Amino acid sequence: MIQCKRVYDDASLEDGYRILVDRLWPRGMKKSALGYDEWCKILTPSTELRQAFHSDVLDFASFSDAYREELNHHQDEGKRIATLAARQTVTLLYGAKDRQQNHAIVLAYWLSQL
Repeated sequence: MIQCKRVYDDASLEDGYRILVDRLWPRGMKKSALGYDEWCKILTPSTELRQAFHSDVLDFASFSDAYREELNHHQDEGKRIATLAARQTVTLLYGAKDRQQNHAIVLAYWLSQL
Protein backbone atom coordinates (compact mmCIF):
# COMPACT_ATOMS: atom_id res chain seq x y z
CA MET A 1 0.00 0.00 0.00
CA ILE A 2 1.23 3.49 -0.85
CA GLN A 3 0.02 6.59 0.97
CA CYS A 4 1.08 10.23 1.10
CA LYS A 5 1.63 12.43 4.14
CA ARG A 6 2.98 15.90 4.83
CA VAL A 7 6.30 15.94 6.64
CA TYR A 8 4.76 18.30 9.21
CA ASP A 9 2.14 15.72 10.27
CA ASP A 10 2.95 13.42 13.16
CA ALA A 11 4.49 10.08 12.32
CA SER A 12 2.55 6.95 13.26
CA LEU A 13 3.15 3.22 13.27
CA GLU A 14 0.66 2.90 10.38
CA ASP A 15 3.06 4.86 8.15
CA GLY A 16 5.27 1.83 7.67
CA TYR A 17 8.34 2.62 5.56
CA ARG A 18 8.64 6.41 5.28
CA ILE A 19 10.26 7.92 2.17
CA LEU A 20 10.95 11.64 1.80
CA VAL A 21 10.16 12.51 -1.82
CA ASP A 22 11.15 16.20 -1.92
CA ARG A 23 14.30 17.28 -3.74
CA LEU A 24 14.93 20.00 -1.14
CA TRP A 25 14.87 19.50 2.61
CA PRO A 26 11.52 20.77 4.01
CA ARG A 27 11.61 24.27 5.47
CA GLY A 28 11.73 24.54 9.22
CA MET A 29 12.20 20.79 9.68
CA LYS A 30 15.24 19.60 11.58
CA LYS A 31 16.76 16.43 10.14
CA SER A 32 16.68 14.89 13.58
CA ALA A 33 12.95 15.66 13.92
CA LEU A 34 11.76 13.86 10.79
CA GLY A 35 11.43 10.14 11.20
CA TYR A 36 12.14 8.72 7.76
CA ASP A 37 13.72 5.59 6.34
CA GLU A 38 15.11 7.02 3.12
CA TRP A 39 15.31 10.19 1.07
CA CYS A 40 14.58 9.36 -2.57
CA LYS A 41 15.64 12.39 -4.62
CA ILE A 42 15.73 10.48 -7.91
CA LEU A 43 11.93 10.27 -8.10
CA THR A 44 11.33 13.95 -7.39
CA PRO A 45 10.36 16.47 -10.07
CA SER A 46 13.27 18.21 -11.79
CA THR A 47 14.16 21.67 -10.53
CA GLU A 48 12.82 23.25 -13.74
CA LEU A 49 9.50 21.41 -13.52
CA ARG A 50 9.09 22.14 -9.81
CA GLN A 51 9.78 25.85 -10.36
CA ALA A 52 7.37 26.05 -13.31
CA PHE A 53 4.59 24.49 -11.24
CA HIS A 54 5.18 26.66 -8.18
CA SER A 55 5.32 29.85 -10.25
CA ASP A 56 1.98 28.94 -11.91
CA VAL A 57 3.54 28.57 -15.36
CA LEU A 58 2.02 25.06 -15.41
CA ASP A 59 -1.37 24.01 -14.11
CA PHE A 60 -1.60 20.75 -12.15
CA ALA A 61 -2.71 18.66 -15.14
CA SER A 62 0.23 19.85 -17.27
CA PHE A 63 2.62 19.41 -14.35
CA SER A 64 1.33 15.87 -13.76
CA ASP A 65 1.83 14.91 -17.40
CA ALA A 66 5.37 16.33 -17.49
CA TYR A 67 6.26 14.74 -14.15
CA ARG A 68 5.04 11.30 -15.25
CA GLU A 69 7.21 11.71 -18.35
CA GLU A 70 10.22 12.35 -16.09
CA LEU A 71 9.32 9.40 -13.88
CA ASN A 72 9.25 7.07 -16.86
CA HIS A 73 13.03 7.52 -17.07
CA HIS A 74 13.39 6.01 -13.58
CA GLN A 75 11.44 2.76 -13.93
CA ASP A 76 13.98 0.70 -11.97
CA GLU A 77 13.79 2.92 -8.90
CA GLY A 78 10.01 3.04 -9.18
CA LYS A 79 9.78 -0.75 -9.37
CA ARG A 80 11.98 -1.05 -6.29
CA ILE A 81 9.59 1.10 -4.26
CA ALA A 82 6.49 -0.55 -5.78
CA THR A 83 7.87 -3.95 -4.76
CA LEU A 84 8.46 -2.65 -1.26
CA ALA A 85 4.88 -1.32 -1.16
CA ALA A 86 3.55 -4.73 -2.16
CA ARG A 87 5.03 -6.15 1.06
CA GLN A 88 4.34 -3.31 3.50
CA THR A 89 2.87 0.16 3.79
CA VAL A 90 4.99 2.86 2.19
CA THR A 91 4.35 6.49 3.08
CA LEU A 92 5.59 9.18 0.70
CA LEU A 93 6.52 12.27 2.69
CA TYR A 94 6.24 15.71 1.08
CA GLY A 95 6.42 19.31 2.24
CA ALA A 96 3.87 20.95 -0.09
CA LYS A 97 0.98 22.81 1.55
CA ASP A 98 -1.62 21.57 -0.94
CA ARG A 99 -2.73 18.08 0.06
CA GLN A 100 -4.75 17.53 -3.12
CA GLN A 101 -2.43 18.76 -5.87
CA ASN A 102 1.21 17.91 -5.26
CA HIS A 103 3.92 15.75 -6.75
CA ALA A 104 3.59 13.01 -4.11
CA ILE A 105 0.04 12.28 -5.28
CA VAL A 106 1.27 11.93 -8.87
CA LEU A 107 4.17 9.75 -7.74
CA ALA A 108 1.93 7.49 -5.65
CA TYR A 109 -0.38 6.91 -8.61
CA TRP A 110 2.57 6.26 -10.95
CA LEU A 111 4.05 3.74 -8.51
CA SER A 112 0.71 1.95 -8.19
CA GLN A 113 0.66 1.43 -11.96
CA LEU A 114 4.05 -0.32 -12.10
